[in-house]
Amino acid sequence: MNSLGDSGIRAVADIAAIVTLGLIVVPRFDDPRYRDELADRASRPLIASSTLWAIAELVRLVGSAAQAAGVSPIRLDVRTATEFATGTAAGRSGLICVAAAVAVAVVASTRSRSEAAAVAAAGLAASGLAARSLVGHLSASSVGGVAVVLHALAAALWCGTLAALVLTVKRRGQWARVLPRFSSVSLACVVVLLVCGVAGAVVTLPEPAALYQTGYGRLLSAKVVVTVALTALAWRNRARWLPAARSHRATADVSHLRARIELAIMAVALVLAAALAVSG
Repeated sequence: MNSLGDSGIRAVADIAAIVTLGLIVVPRFDDPRYRDELADRASRPLIASSTLWAIAELVRLVGSAAQAAGVSPIRLDVRTATEFATGTAAGRSGLICVAAAVAVAVVASTRSRSEAAAVAAAGLAASGLAARSLVGHLSASSVGGVAVVLHALAAALWCGTLAALVLTVKRRGQWARVLPRFSSVSLACVVVLLVCGVAGAVVTLPEPAALYQTGYGRLLSAKVVVTVALTALAWRNRARWLPAARSHRATADVSHLRARIELAIMAVALVLAAALAVSG
């Protein structure tokens, strides 16, 4: 698998995993008496996203095994794939991601509304997201490893929940209830994301000049620019959209439009993150 194809599959897996986490937690952003409605709306998209996540992770695992063995994926035999999946860090990480995605899909298919099922599904999704973050250039450093995991989980909670809101919240009154809670959580996520992102960059880059002298540094610089733009938009939405939605002055269509614009910029950042992960 070439780097472009690997980046593409990684981006699909990342986005599917992030949306999966968001769909799991989104009912908790509404009042308790309305949570079942959001859970019902989230159930089918959750099954679809977790299934897509599992398929993308499996394709990545097979592609990585084939690349390590120097053969095409269609010529990869079961023994070689098994040895890669169990005998290498990248393989074990991929195996954990596949297992986590499949387990979430199984839990989601039961359509259970219990707190235990929700906690289990969220834990599985988070473990899958963390497992893939601990393989790469930052894994050699304890500071870098912690930073990249927290960075990935904060980004997933922020982006995934917003995507889940777009998929499940349909009425003005729902936006009035869920958006304030989401705004509080997203603010904390942004702080963690930025702090851990800076820590990871300090560990990764040998000098500031690497931000424009190396391919990895240029990708990182592009991601920083997109993240700054996204943070600025999120802050503007917090100052304008949030008060309007809370007071029922923003229609559901306006809220959906603002959320989709923010999601579009998030998608660019996630694609750049996938490219960084592959190049690292």
